Amino acid sequence: MAEKRTTSVLRELLARPGIVRSLGAHDCLTARIVEREGFETVFIGGFGTSASRLGMPDLNLITMTEMAEAVRHMAGCVSIPVVADGDTGHGDIANVMRTVREFESAGAAGILLEDQVAPKRCGHFAGKEVIPAEEMILKLKAALRARSDPDFVIIARTDAREPLGLEEALDRANRYGDAGADCVFIEAPRSLEELETIPKRVRHPLLVNMLTGGSTPILPIHSLEEMGYKIAVFPIESLLVTLHAVRTLARTLLQEGSLESIRDRMASFDEVKDLLGLQDYLTLRDTLSPR
Repeated sequence: MAEKRTTSVLRELLARPGIVRSLGAHDCLTARIVEREGFETVFIGGFGTSASRLGMPDLNLITMTEMAEAVRHMAGCVSIPVVADGDTGHGDIANVMRTVREFESAGAAGILLEDQVAPKRCGHFAGKEVIPAEEMILKLKAALRARSDPDFVIIARTDAREPLGLEEALDRANRYGDAGADCVFIEAPRSLEELETIPKRVRHPLLVNMLTGGSTPILPIHSLEEMGYKIAVFPIESLLVTLHAVRTLARTLLQEGSLESIRDRMASFDEVKDLLGLQDYLTLRDTLSPR
């Protein structure tokens, strides 16, 4: 029996009761860990990908084709749905259509598109600007027309909270959902009260972004579910943990000349080989040879 498409899996996750948990992965190794540990989806964001592939901040410096390549590699190494950050669609409505087609072809189960002015910046950086809501609605219509698989999920993000206020962000979220977005997302609410207000005022499935160290209070997943959110994304936490761990590794080796003091904080070589599926490759010839 053929495996179910990840787009269909994501659709089913959105339709069933309960919240969908998504952890951001900045590379394929991290994505494998996310899948193995039991998350329903993995998120590939512009922040983590820019940092890991380019060593650059999330200021729209990564190109659409670079991001699509990262999506292709990640989708090829996990079986859970990959939700990909499409930023502003990397241009006008024609660019949005190409971005959707490229990401869908690369194996993403869904794409996130936002209403920032290009060049965009991380949603938790100051100084954001947004395009008119009418222009974003055209982008969403273009995205819907561009997808070839009707189960491919379009997530509409608004960054209007900072420059225009929560009321405008709420209005945009509803308008984007009315225009056909499968899920909507108000970036960077500033308080617990705002997090509670959004599900009460938005009539479409909601994604919430739990970026540690950002503008939004971090809440437990069960609290977000009780509020009415459908997807909870922790977008850059694997990157934060990696930075801390590798920095500790480097400092320990330089200062102590040995790694003995942190051996208990390191995975074993065997664990890495297992995660990468080494044995499957080593036994491939035997499994293909006639008995």
